[in-house]
Amino acid sequence: MEEIRTFVAIELSAGIKSELTRVQEMLKEKSATPHLRWVNPANVHLTLKFLGNVPRDRIQEITAVLKEAGAGLSPFIIEVSGLGCFPGTKNPRVIWVGVQEGTGRLKRLQERVEERLATLGFKPEGRPFHPHLTLGRVRKGAHVGARRLIGSIVSATSVGDLGQMEVGEISLMESILHPTGAEYICLHSIPLLG
Repeated sequence: MEEIRTFVAIELSAGIKSELTRVQEMLKEKSATPHLRWVNPANVHLTLKFLGNVPRDRIQEITAVLKEAGAGLSPFIIEVSGLGCFPGTKNPRVIWVGVQEGTGRLKRLQERVEERLATLGFKPEGRPFHPHLTLGRVRKGAHVGARRLIGSIVSATSVGDLGQMEVGEISLMESILHPTGAEYICLHSIPLLG
């Protein structure tokens, strides 16, 4: 049976993607380093759960439990702001923009996705959920000095509030890897019906 690489995500509005493009351009001007691999803003999303390779014939059962996860939760607003690095600015691997949601519904949605998918044998994430949007990744061969420089540029850059959007659905996505980067296809959109 054919396997496909999948994940569960919140897709972003055009306005948020436009702001992410602006932040990336600002960082590119400040850093101008070959040690960063930028994510195409059109492909940026808020990942709730990475599933990995799954047999294509399991997509329907995965979609069914995602419908259960979204049932009883009403749409909510997320705010996009701030800039940072994982694991930190002294040795960054990922550059991100933060996502906040004041009512706890985003966290509850992510927990429900984890819980429902665990019933199908998907192992729960071992670390806490930190909602973020990945702008770029530091290349593996980057030396310590380059990493520290990237971290200091991120620390010194203020991006402020980048906007808000309503989350009214979650998406089961397929990720197809190409030498030029990943291509994402929405397999199913699951509305929040609360």
